[in-house]
This record gives sequence, C-alpha cells and structure tokens, in this order.
Amino acid sequence: MLIISSPDEGLELFKTLGSEVRIDIIKLLLANKKMNLNEIATGLGITNGALTSHIKKLETVGLITISSEAAGHGNQKLCSLNRDKILIDFETPEKTANVMNASIKVGHYSDYDVFPTCGLSSADAIIGEVDDTRYFSHPGRYNADILWFTKGYVEYEIPNFIPAGQKITQLMISAELSSEAPGVNSAWPSDVTFSLNDREIGMWTSPGDFGDVRGIFTPEWWYPNWNQYGLLKMIVIGRDGTFLDGRQISDVSIDEFDLDHSSKLRFRFAVKDDSEHVGGLTIFGSTFGNYAQDVSASISYTDA
Repeated sequence: MLIISSPDEGLELFKTLGSEVRIDIIKLLLANKKMNLNEIATGLGITNGALTSHIKKLETVGLITISSEAAGHGNQKLCSLNRDKILIDFETPEKTANVMNASIKVGHYSDYDVFPTCGLSSADAIIGEVDDTRYFSHPGRYNADILWFTKGYVEYEIPNFIPAGQKITQLMISAELSSEAPGVNSAWPSDVTFSLNDREIGMWTSPGDFGDVRGIFTPEWWYPNWNQYGLLKMIVIGRDGTFLDGRQISDVSIDEFDLDHSSKLRFRFAVKDDSEHVGGLTIFGSTFGNYAQDVSASISYTDA
C-alpha cells in the first residue's frame, strides 16, 4: 500500500495519474498481471517509443516495477504493478499528539489457539513440522517470519512505553495478510476478525491465498505451491471509530478502552469457526511476501 499523508508528498504521483494513457497502462496490468512493452504498446495502439516515457514515469513514482526475463535470443522487459492500494490521508493530527512506533516479529505472539493446516517458518527453514500445532510453542517460533492456520487466532502484545500521565488517542496496526488454502488459491475468501483487549473491533474478508507469482521478498527456497504474498492491511482505532485502509468498519473508538501508559495492548488476528468464510489466515513478515515489514504498530498519545 502507498500512503500519501500530505498534498506535497503526493504531487508527483498525482501528476503521473493525470494522463489517460498511464491510467490505461494500469488497467492493462490489473487485468494481465505481467506484460512486456510490446504487448502494452499493442494493447494501447501506440508505438514503443511513445510508451517509453509513460512507463518511466509510472516506475519513478513506484506504481510499477520492471524486470527482465529471458525470451528467445535475448531478454525482454516485463512490467507489473507494484502497489495494490493507494491511501490518501490528509487528516491533521492533534497538535499535542506524540507517536510511539513498534515492530513485532510474526513469531512473537503472546497467545495462540490454531488448527491445521498450520505452520511456521523462518527465512531459512520450516520450524518443526507443518500441520502440528505443538510447534507454535517451539522456542524457534521467535524466529518465524511467516505463519499460517485454518482457524483459531494469534495474539500479539503491543509494547506500550508511552510516558506516564499520557493517554492513548489512536492505535494503528499494519500487517501483510492473506487466506490459507490447501496449496494456493486466489479465490479463497476468509473472514479475519480483529480484536483489541478481547473486544472485537471489526472484520475483513481476505479474497484469497496468493501464489500466482513469487513474493518480492519470499526466499528462493520456498515451495512454489505455498503462500507467496498477501495484501498490506492497515487497521486504525481512533476517536471516530475503527477503520481499515481508510474505510470505517465499526463504531468502536479508542476512547472506549480508556488506555494510558499502564495499559496492556493485546491485538488479536482470528478466523472464527462460525464465520461465513472459514478460509484461514497467513501473516507475512519482513522476509516473505511483497512488503519488507513485520507486524507494525503505531501509538498516538497526548496529555491525560
């Protein structure tokens, strides 16, 4: 996800998207995943020369990536989209607010209750045996950079080191997530429920378990028919309710939790067995998937 937090920050992106040709290029890549320059030029009815400047501008602002692939007697350049979402958030934060950030390794959960299919892996090797829930308690799980399960939950304790005498005004969590299908299946919906301190704050339906291409950061040794990448989701619990990628998903506000410097923050990702879509959950860390991050937390606070 690309997050734009000010007009100046998004200026070059807005200029780039102000072209019908470049919008048409994005539409083609949405429909076809990867295309070479000849295919794009033919699809748009323009010459390769006319296409080059548009491709360069899309690459400069980070909307597409270009890779080389052997074909025939040489290499061809393949274009693919680099972002699945663009979030424009111009909300002005409270002047008195301060922010504390934390990054939590995927394997550093504080509680769990999961059901097969399931497993964990570090960047180098599977931890224990797949589909054996006992290994979610294995000491090696602290090195895990990816985990998956069919139903159940994992819960993370978010570090709270805000100064004494302060209250929490917003909590933001972001993580790369997907479903967990047998093998991979891009059309495998799963209802993922988010909770804070045992209070459900909202739900998101993951569309699938993605394996059409290898994740940008997924290790080369990783099995090709296993989870490759997810979607970066951002959950914000603020004073106006709870939001997912900028869209409100519940009326639960941060003030209902009455959180200060002494409060524990227990955030849970769950697939409930009574959900409409019990399609599992995969959580990707910094060495798997398309985003070089672990579970990320941001706490905004101000004077109590």
